[in-house]
Amino acid sequence: MASPFRQGLLHFPILNPTVSPYHFPKQLHAPPPDPPLRARIYKPLAPQLSRKLDRQQHEARVEHWKWKWKRNGLKIERGTKLLKDLSTWGIGGPCDYFVQVFNRTQLVSAVRCGKSSKLSKFFLAGKLCDVIVSFKGCRFCQENEIPFIIIGNGSNCLFDDSGFRGCVILNRIEFLERIEPGIYRVGSGFGFNRLGLQCSNEGFTGLEFAGGIPGTVGGAVYMNAGANGQETADVVDSVNILTTEYKLQRYRRNELNFGYRYSACQDMNDLAAIVEATFRLQSSGSARTRQLEYLERRKLSQPIREKSAGSVFRNPPDDGVSAAKLIEEAGLKGLRVGGAMVSKIHANFFINAGGSTSQDMLDLIDLVKGQVRRKFDIELQEEISYIQPCNF
Repeated sequence: MASPFRQGLLHFPILNPTVSPYHFPKQLHAPPPDPPLRARIYKPLAPQLSRKLDRQQHEARVEHWKWKWKRNGLKIERGTKLLKDLSTWGIGGPCDYFVQVFNRTQLVSAVRCGKSSKLSKFFLAGKLCDVIVSFKGCRFCQENEIPFIIIGNGSNCLFDDSGFRGCVILNRIEFLERIEPGIYRVGSGFGFNRLGLQCSNEGFTGLEFAGGIPGTVGGAVYMNAGANGQETADVVDSVNILTTEYKLQRYRRNELNFGYRYSACQDMNDLAAIVEATFRLQSSGSARTRQLEYLERRKLSQPIREKSAGSVFRNPPDDGVSAAKLIEEAGLKGLRVGGAMVSKIHANFFINAGGSTSQDMLDLIDLVKGQVRRKFDIELQEEISYIQPCNF
């Protein structure tokens, strides 16, 4: 049986109705009357005509939403955007629809959530640093039964080679506002690495670890990213989210129940997107020095020049040993499946060594999990998320 990580999302039945011709009784003196219009449409012509009408209605709705989005400065691309260009792994096929949002107004226009949606169960994810999962009812997507995702820098996610049969919204809300010394209000699409460098350079401590992390602020808050004994929760003051009723809602730090690679955002039924976060940092004369030390350590211990998605597995709880250590002790450094390979520098980093497919990476993940399970009786849990094609 396939693991939950690789299971399908929703399986839609393939309708294949049998169409029978009309049967009219023979009459001696006159041809039979034409069947009623409703019968003519819905009996022999229903499958073909309904599909044609569905396509026409779909195209009309797409054009309507393209016009509405254009009014807010949005441009929708259809079938041309390759997800490998949006992923730090460099893997992924085309998506059906692609749009970028640069401010809160555009985000609301793109997401525009309703109160309920059939789409909320289309995606088995929610554990990653840089994909904010939201299928709560984008009107364009809901009317056309199209799932959608919101991504930042595309780290910590694996797209399928078949692409994504839905809409990908790229978060480019990248503002930074200094409210007071050490207090920053930052857009969710702002680079987390960039924020860490900027705060450290200005003499404030708490985000030195962010240097070198390729995610965004929204993703870092969503999964409580951390390294070197620090984590995002230490310095978050508040977070503003967009709800499924397209309202802005503010959460204080103590309301987010932060834990290891966890925030309450992952369990919010009404979360459509994280819009911005406010950070409160303390002044420190050694912040810049510490941040440079972390960067140098990262350069030596991680394959920063390779195509990777960061740590593939979470560190096992209560075992006192890292996932990287387990993989290394299992003798799996350098293990390769097709173009996917376990890094020789850091065992919990899997790299695209050249021409890797999504299947190569999935097979490598399964192989490593199986070897660690057999050797140590420990079940590794993925930190990255596999975004499936979501055929419908």
